Amino acid sequence: MTAPRWFSQPYPPDGASAAEGIRNQLGRPELDLLTILVRESAQNSWDARVMSSTDPVEYRIDMWTVSPAHASTWRDLLGDGAPIGVDTFPLRDTLRNGSIRLLSVSDRGTRGLGGPTRADNAVGPDRDFVSFIRNIGEPRDTALGGGTYGFGKGIFYLLSKPGTILVHSRCRTAQGGFETRLIGCTLWKSYAATEPTGTRRYTGRHWWGDTSGDVVEPLVGEAAEAAAQRLGLKAFGPAETGTTTVVIDPNLDELEPPQAADYLAETIAWHLWPKMISNDQSPAAMRFSVTCDGVQHAVPDPRETRPLNMFVAAYEEMAGSGGSDLHCLKPKRRLGRLGLVKRIMPALEPTRASRMLSIEDVVHHVCLMRPAELVVTYQPGPKPPSVNQGYAGVFRAVEDMDEIYAKAEPPTHDAWNPQSLDRPESTFVQTTFTRIAEAQAQLLSLGGGARAGASNVALGAASSLFSGLVGGAWGIGGATAYSKPGSTAVRRSRTPDVDGIPESSGSGRASSSSSDTGSLVTSGGESATGIENVGSSIHEASEFDGPRTPRRRPRVQYVGDPYFDDRGDATVLVQEFRLPVPGTQQVRIDLAVTLPGSAGRETDPPIGASMPELLGWEDHAGRLHVPEILVTEGSESLWRAVVRPAPDTMTEIGLRVEAVKET
Repeated sequence: MTAPRWFSQPYPPDGASAAEGIRNQLGRPELDLLTILVRESAQNSWDARVMSSTDPVEYRIDMWTVSPAHASTWRDLLGDGAPIGVDTFPLRDTLRNGSIRLLSVSDRGTRGLGGPTRADNAVGPDRDFVSFIRNIGEPRDTALGGGTYGFGKGIFYLLSKPGTILVHSRCRTAQGGFETRLIGCTLWKSYAATEPTGTRRYTGRHWWGDTSGDVVEPLVGEAAEAAAQRLGLKAFGPAETGTTTVVIDPNLDELEPPQAADYLAETIAWHLWPKMISNDQSPAAMRFSVTCDGVQHAVPDPRETRPLNMFVAAYEEMAGSGGSDLHCLKPKRRLGRLGLVKRIMPALEPTRASRMLSIEDVVHHVCLMRPAELVVTYQPGPKPPSVNQGYAGVFRAVEDMDEIYAKAEPPTHDAWNPQSLDRPESTFVQTTFTRIAEAQAQLLSLGGGARAGASNVALGAASSLFSGLVGGAWGIGGATAYSKPGSTAVRRSRTPDVDGIPESSGSGRASSSSSDTGSLVTSGGESATGIENVGSSIHEASEFDGPRTPRRRPRVQYVGDPYFDDRGDATVLVQEFRLPVPGTQQVRIDLAVTLPGSAGRETDPPIGASMPELLGWEDHAGRLHVPEILVTEGSESLWRAVVRPAPDTMTEIGLRVEAVKET
């Protein structure tokens, strides 16, 4: 065998695909390149798993700079026979200018790239090498696999600034032994070159390897292992199979390498969490790791990481008795299973990875997946009325529908597009979205049952339509009995004067809300957020100690929306407020309930309903004061009214404040 060198593919007489066309087959996805890398490469690794093994697939991403001891080898080995010209073959400049940065994606416990190395004789089922290295657009040959037509491998070339990768693989041979293979590939731009015989056109596809035959072949056996060692690539174990794909000079989207490593680790968790959780006491299907310059960057545990733990709970709901089957009725077909959970939760702090999925302040999404259990996308649903509440779902298609959902996916496998299918297949996919929306509406009690006029009040309050969240996670199903969630309407107090000027019905002037939300209260007493203001509060008006000295009556200043909070084993409703007017004053709370469908408020519980209960007044230091009436000095200090809401009712809250007369 001669020394490895580059071979550039000329256009054959009967034509071929240009490199630009192949690079464009991923389209213009909404996800960034690093996210697509994780999704597509992990999907390839999963589809290549050794079916006879029960061990998890090992998947890892490593980033490093080629050491000085290996840098000259990279320049010498990969520079030999390379085409000349930056526009034609930019790898030359990458190797020549400064340090060489690499990113590798490795899997173990997979088959490796086996089978024939030539496309013209790859006629059997074992053709992993030619499918990954030579051919474009081959249909999948893995039943219920994640991939479809293999376009996802293009992400490796797109991520490399010079469009170049090295593929180091170890596979089983037909004789039962092992074989190591090493080949380089570049996918860049088609071009024309002037040669002694005239101008010749090239496709922009290049291979680095053994060029002694009529087609470039990979280095194999000892030659491959020796070259890999010289390049500093990690060797395979004696009985180890798998593939390492090395991306030369990766595009990290302006992130520093350690930042990119953290982002990749979190992206793995968001897109591959179903492979990270154990089921029925069995180990996780895949194990993941990320390193940068030899330093581990931990991949988040989805069971311990918000809000992924909600999706894990929804998955377990879907897989268990709490899940429900979704069906299409015309034509009749079982589509898959759905699990939904809802919870009280603090507002999310969005990250780069969650923003890529449009998950920011609150979770209101259903994770879609096919039987391979690789995340397709997070489908958003109706948004809860508060960032302190959320719900998550998981829908998994049944196996006999897998081909239809796969056909609805773009090359990046990150959506289901019913418009790309013919009927009845498009009907099945569209009905899936309809059934999920119906279940979400049932979860949120959006289907009615609230008393007239309550919906606009509830939408302005953090607790609306969600007092049923106290129970934590639960599923929706046709045979699942569930108690309809109640809701909590909050009645806000008005500020009937502005700057010490008493409000008058004839002034034509609207008063400003005492809430910190910034909503305005019209002279009719209705806020722009839809929160009704009641007259149970004491109106602030002007009194006079003398002819020129006004004295202001105390008032309640609401701070933000009410929200649910967990206190030990109990879930409570909290309304924050301040008493901005100086002086000793006392605060009372008015609590009332209505049952869905009832006409008015009740200060005594209706039949079958309990009353909400004031648990106490919490000061800014977190101390709980339990008297029924709070007596304190007015100040800018924050107070919290802590209430145990009545389940399956609408809870109404009003705060009243009045001055304590001096004696």
